[in-house]
Amino acid sequence: MKEIGMASRIARLRAQSLEQEPHLSMERAVLVTEAYRQWEGSVETPILRALTFLHLMQNKTLCINPGELIVGEKGERPQGAPTFPELCCHTLQDMEVMDQREQIFFRVSEKDRQIQKETIIPYWEKRSIRKRIFEHMTPQWLDCYESGIFTEFMEQRGPGHTVADGKMYNKGFLDFKADIARSLAELDFLSDPAAYDRKVQLQAMDICCDAIICLGRRYEELARTMAASEANEERRKELLWIAENCRVVPAQRPETFAQALQMYWFVHLGVTTEMNPWDAYSPGRLDQHLAPFYRSGLADGSLKREEAKELLQCFWIKFNNQPAPPKVGITLKESGTYTDFANLNTGGVTTDGADGVNEVSYLILETMDEMKLLQPSSNVQISRKTPQAFLKKACEISRKGWGQPAFYNTDAMIQEMLNAGKQLVDAREGGASGCVETGAFGKEAYILTGYFNMPKILELTLHDGYDPVAKKQLGLHTGQAADFKNYAELFAAFEKQMKHFIDIKVDGNNRIEAIYARHMPAPFLSIVTSDCISKGQDYNAGGARYNTNYIQGVGIGTITDSLVALKCNVFEEQRFTMGELMQALRDDFAGHERLLHLVRDKTPKYGNDEDKADDVMRQVFQCFYDLVTGRPNMKGGSYRIDMLPTTCHVYFGSVIGASPNGRRAGKPVSEGISPEKGADRNGPTAVIQSAVKMEHLMTGGTLLNQKFTPAVVAGESGLNGMASLIRAYFNQDGHHIQFNVIDRKTLLDAQARPEEYRDLIVRVAGYSDHFRNLSKELQDEIIERTEQHFA
Repeated sequence: MKEIGMASRIARLRAQSLEQEPHLSMERAVLVTEAYRQWEGSVETPILRALTFLHLMQNKTLCINPGELIVGEKGERPQGAPTFPELCCHTLQDMEVMDQREQIFFRVSEKDRQIQKETIIPYWEKRSIRKRIFEHMTPQWLDCYESGIFTEFMEQRGPGHTVADGKMYNKGFLDFKADIARSLAELDFLSDPAAYDRKVQLQAMDICCDAIICLGRRYEELARTMAASEANEERRKELLWIAENCRVVPAQRPETFAQALQMYWFVHLGVTTEMNPWDAYSPGRLDQHLAPFYRSGLADGSLKREEAKELLQCFWIKFNNQPAPPKVGITLKESGTYTDFANLNTGGVTTDGADGVNEVSYLILETMDEMKLLQPSSNVQISRKTPQAFLKKACEISRKGWGQPAFYNTDAMIQEMLNAGKQLVDAREGGASGCVETGAFGKEAYILTGYFNMPKILELTLHDGYDPVAKKQLGLHTGQAADFKNYAELFAAFEKQMKHFIDIKVDGNNRIEAIYARHMPAPFLSIVTSDCISKGQDYNAGGARYNTNYIQGVGIGTITDSLVALKCNVFEEQRFTMGELMQALRDDFAGHERLLHLVRDKTPKYGNDEDKADDVMRQVFQCFYDLVTGRPNMKGGSYRIDMLPTTCHVYFGSVIGASPNGRRAGKPVSEGISPEKGADRNGPTAVIQSAVKMEHLMTGGTLLNQKFTPAVVAGESGLNGMASLIRAYFNQDGHHIQFNVIDRKTLLDAQARPEEYRDLIVRVAGYSDHFRNLSKELQDEIIERTEQHFA
């Protein structure tokens, strides 16, 4: 490989990734259907899934794009999104909507429609997991789901939030086959009643090893074939170099920096082709995994720094070539983006507790900055040992205003995992994935099960369990609003309603978990997840070392300010009666200007370091925590909470009438743990002082957005202010913070003239997206976020 043409190569590949329209790829659906027709009913389910995976790896169309150095696509070409009919069999109407919608569209050809109509729907319409889920839910669950009390991640995608650790850099899949053979040899059919099931699971994993090795060999053969007819000598050498890399990985452990990247990418394709997990597979502590390969390459002269960066740039493009598979209905509303949430962790600490920043960490920051792509999502882990130079370098990139990197508190994440019973060495190798969720990388199945609409629970509480939007009795009869004599009675009723709906949610989760364990094992993912091989147990059935389920709380700012408005104005200061407030809510505050002024402008608000409001936030948080945390799941693990919305805060707001804090009917609720829009009036320091009153270490992740104008963070003083704010927040155990650095005027202009702002990227929740790809409701929500200033 030579340095000549690096810039032009990456420019061409990047342009291809950005200019190619996202489209459906039906090939996977056809191949899966072929495999099921051949083997379903004749082999056990894990073997069926493994043979299906093998059929995919043996027959999928291969793609080596002109000039690329890391190879492999999920579809036949970049921006192709496969469908997963065994999980969710799309209707023809779904496909029409995907093709025609303005945001997050997927182009669907007439040939695709015919395949769906004639081949996919007839076989999968009554067999899909989505069909099974809705058939097995209670009427209560269905009513709550349809009314926006909660969402369900697994109704269109598989269990996810899975992240690589270092094992694939130390072992090839021939080595994994040897591990599987040892576990098979150790099965105890004399005294273990599960021995037969373990045998089947291990055999399925062994087949999946053969499948991914087959994919590597097919790419080796393709690269050699292309080299034989390549007229350009430099490209011919590159193709032979690619072939050599694919000869080594994934069958054997990687030997070079490039092979390490290619090994990860083959595994990424394997995981995301097998199941479509929510979220996509993530590389974890990439800088630490790559550092030994980087150092050895520099030492023996086989690698130069700029070559390593070019390879990283090619790696970035591979992620950006893979749009999240298409979603419809409520699932689209809770996560309306092409981003598939592969999240790189950079920095942090090593497994022995030393500072984890290394040479590759800075290479990754440079790559992130120069590529400016939505995927992969990139974060930096900041510990007390992190050099200030690294933090400031990350801040320099963040203040450029395209939403990356996000900042995570390593020390807090480690303590969160220790609090959840994980070993210290596993916690140190872990971090964040998806948006902000914490897990032990390579060793944990930490499954997000759906968002929970906390402000909606208050609306139901004020209406005796009746939903005035859906016009159904959904909750318990805990009394009409006027019946509550004091705030304590109101909150007690709210708590009863919360428990009632969390019970319904967990009941549904348990059914769904059982469905996936029985009908949709993931034998390939199980290979690269610690303890699945030694246990002979599938990832979806408790095989991972740790098994955690999350319920994500949404709207803490809205519910806090609403309860404070009731507590202060109705029960304590008696500025108006409950009856007057309820009438104002029914009228969406029209004609109630005095009351609106009182609740919006004259009542304490979360986000201003006011104990009167923040104490209520802590009360709501504690209620949610107590009702969820520690409940057993179906895989031998337990439930935890985190606080993030993706785009669900917009959907949740759309199913709620006006709120007691002055929020108008249908408007988004607050996102993450951020204050309600416009409520935080005392600057960013006050925001973090409010936010740290939440017990972050009791969660599995919290998300805090902050918005600055470019002038505020300009120059050395602005940079220092940004870095100091992060340090101050993290020193008080804050979990995560991220920034939009853009002014309101620019956003308004971009909303009015999207064609002139095609490259404008903003931070939405735990991810960045093109502003033009967001719904108007979400654009408005970002525009209305408070522009903070340092004092």
